[in-house]
Amino acid sequence: MDSKKIILKKDRDRSARQHHPWVFSGAIDRVDGNPVLGETVEVWSKDGEFLGRAAYSPHSKIRARFWSWENIEITPEFFAARIGKAIESRKRLCLEQAQPAVRLVYAESDGLPGIIVDRYRDTLVLQCLSAGAEFWRFEIVKALVRLTGLSQVFERSDVDVRELEGLPQRTGQMSGPPILDRTIIQENGLTFLVNIRSGQKTGFYIDQRPNRQRVRDLVAGLSVLNCFCYTGAFSVYALAGQASRVLSVDSSAEALAAGRENLALNGYPLDNAEWLEGDVFQVLRLFRDQARKFDAIILDPPKFAPTAAQAEKAARGYKDINLLAFKLLNPGGLLFTFSCSGGISAELFQKIVAGAALDARVDARIIEHLAQGPDHPIALNFPEGAYLKGLVCQI
Repeated sequence: MDSKKIILKKDRDRSARQHHPWVFSGAIDRVDGNPVLGETVEVWSKDGEFLGRAAYSPHSKIRARFWSWENIEITPEFFAARIGKAIESRKRLCLEQAQPAVRLVYAESDGLPGIIVDRYRDTLVLQCLSAGAEFWRFEIVKALVRLTGLSQVFERSDVDVRELEGLPQRTGQMSGPPILDRTIIQENGLTFLVNIRSGQKTGFYIDQRPNRQRVRDLVAGLSVLNCFCYTGAFSVYALAGQASRVLSVDSSAEALAAGRENLALNGYPLDNAEWLEGDVFQVLRLFRDQARKFDAIILDPPKFAPTAAQAEKAARGYKDINLLAFKLLNPGGLLFTFSCSGGISAELFQKIVAGAALDARVDARIIEHLAQGPDHPIALNFPEGAYLKGLVCQI
């Protein structure tokens, strides 16, 4: 039987030859064989050169995602081998042993486009974000159980990006006994509650681990404002770092309640912590009007621009919150500011923050660049994997 194939347009195969894992719809000359959603197809150049095997996604602008640039079959054993390599790399970094909350598989950066696996103690959380991941999801679960020795796998494929793939959102138990509503993890000697069923992302912001530690290192004796605090991880770290007081702001009363619990779990007095429910944009404007001041401010907003198409609108949002934060800082104050938006590049983010400082009429400097943790590696052939941008600025 003839193989199912994608044939690229003339002079549109450069990225494939450079091993970028995405093939956009505009680069395709034709599709042979009527592949179904998520099925593996061969990718060929217009002049008949084999370029690799990829998962086909008929509804997405990213029409195919490469599994391999080699002429090998994509089988359950292929996924087991790739997942095994990803897990082994975390062990070499001493991440899996040292941290019971760790990302074991990071999609394209581990050669597994659309597949995310996070470990929280004895539970694995799976996200299938692409058509190819969906096609192979049961084989992926089997490989995870076999390779980790953990039976409990919970799926959190409840993200908007699945709609671009023509897939419905889905959550639920895939293997092992039912998960608890919440589990407790340890991170750098601190304790946190994680809601795997319904918490943000897969339950916790694992990617911010090293950046939370930097806050802990730098805020001794400082008054801290933590915006978009979610369940207060940065706040707990700030108090662990001997901050004089911490004010945490989020729009979710449920998240703030979890933050108070996290504070109590770590034994810190409630007197040094204040929790405020509200829209961060409005709260920052109110504080500006009240002439309130802080020694350190943390801005870790949700994703404003998932893709480059939303970048312009997102840039205005990032500028607004950073401008207001600069106005609220005392002389010598520190701003820890982040963007997790894939549509905002590191260069653009720095320009936005620089423009915010200029409009706020403050002189500021970058003293450190921050990024996602090492369990979220960035493949050199896939710079898009570097989604988390962070700056530490000082007035």
